[in-house]
Amino acid sequence: MASTAAKTPPMDIAFGTDGWRAIIADSFTFENVRLVARAIARYLQWEGRSAQPVYRPNLAGGYPSPFRAAASGLVVGYDTRFLSPRFARAVADEVAAQGIPVLLADTFSPTPALSQAVRDHEAAGAVVITASHNPSDYNGLKLKPEYASSSLPEITDALMPFIAAERANPTPRRDVPAEVRVFSPLDGYRAELSALVDLERIRQADLDIVVDPMHGAGAGVIRGLLGDAHVREIRGTPDPTFGGVNPEPILKNLQALMTALSSAPGGHLPARRVGVATDGDADRVGAADGRGHFFNAHEIFAVLMWHLVTRKGWTGGVVKTFSTSEMIGRLAAHLGLPVHETPIGFKYIVEHMLTHDILIGGEESGGIGVKNHVPERDGVLSSLLLLEAAAWENESVEQVLARIHEITGPFAYGRVDLHLSSRAQMTEAVASLKASTPSTVGGAKVMSVETVDGVKLRLADDAWILFRPSGTEPVLRVYVEAPSAARVEAILRDGERLAVSGTCALKGAH
Repeated sequence: MASTAAKTPPMDIAFGTDGWRAIIADSFTFENVRLVARAIARYLQWEGRSAQPVYRPNLAGGYPSPFRAAASGLVVGYDTRFLSPRFARAVADEVAAQGIPVLLADTFSPTPALSQAVRDHEAAGAVVITASHNPSDYNGLKLKPEYASSSLPEITDALMPFIAAERANPTPRRDVPAEVRVFSPLDGYRAELSALVDLERIRQADLDIVVDPMHGAGAGVIRGLLGDAHVREIRGTPDPTFGGVNPEPILKNLQALMTALSSAPGGHLPARRVGVATDGDADRVGAADGRGHFFNAHEIFAVLMWHLVTRKGWTGGVVKTFSTSEMIGRLAAHLGLPVHETPIGFKYIVEHMLTHDILIGGEESGGIGVKNHVPERDGVLSSLLLLEAAAWENESVEQVLARIHEITGPFAYGRVDLHLSSRAQMTEAVASLKASTPSTVGGAKVMSVETVDGVKLRLADDAWILFRPSGTEPVLRVYVEAPSAARVEAILRDGERLAVSGTCALKGAH
């Protein structure tokens, strides 16, 4: 049982949308990482854990999620960030010192590969040292429970008292620690991807494929599966600085990919050039083509849904987060698929994947998960499925998307991130908007207000704007969707003005 001495975790350790992230050598220190590792060990050994909600195997979706005792062991892995291998070793040593066997990755690995290892080895969970898409001065820790995906809120809530208890009274090491065994998580992961995607169809298609791992943990995986003859990989060497850009696969960070796609050594036409990118720990996806079109996460989500249903014949529901395009709901309705909407964070999508027959779930940030796999967002699998979609009938991704827009109507999307000095400012900003909602934004009347996650204002011209604090860093995100790119820009400009003005109590914060 968790200690009754302290119920509030230390302020420098907090689990957000997906894990704990902090600046290296500030809050993310070896002392704190070891403290969290001991707390996780105590949580895994806590007899009350078996009384938490247990997600039984869903026969329709096929996601096994039984309760597993601590003796089943813990998988520990890491990404390409500064000191990640040493932080991972520290976690492994602390957990093993509490009598829990550990499987430690032999090299940097995609987060979904480590989630896959939880299932393959029937482990009690995994710890991944990664800060995902955050800037290079961050590192972090993700906890993947026995169902092999993001921790649900009730799990991180239960973990917090153990973290506080470890701060107050550290657990002594056992005289005889458990074994730390080094293993390769990529072996089982490659086999899983090969079973889910028709790799030979992609190889045989007349595609010029550029893969951009952004110096992160996805380096070499797609190239290794498809072969050097079929893939040009850029930014494939591990780099803790990620080449000076944030490892988030959005347009402003993918200029290297756009440049690589602007020419093809083999003489491919622009329509036959496809680029895919994965973030720092390879659980998010971005894409582009040779005509200079960047495919945002909503467009990728839609293309994958269309492909899985119309080409692969898969079925099931669709889960979208609060910040995801209305296009997803319209396409799902056309395909006869039920739609579930959740707060922002893949952990909310996971809950549906564990309890319903879900075909696909995704979020604005590029995290997409599909059925017949671990219930985890997977940027590598999403990239391969996008390539498979392009190869299926010798079509470009742009052609598939054009067909989807004939069904759903046009949508344009944009986002700005306002970097603040503290998380308190984000809370004040959202509270201010809730208390004093503007009557118009971007020249359009505000028709309704939704507060599922942040504050979303629906406008009269079939557009919306969402103000939401980041769950991992002091950033206020402003999202906009509208029927045209020009309207998106106009609404974003007005939304940014609202955020920076006294309306949001943020004057001078931008």
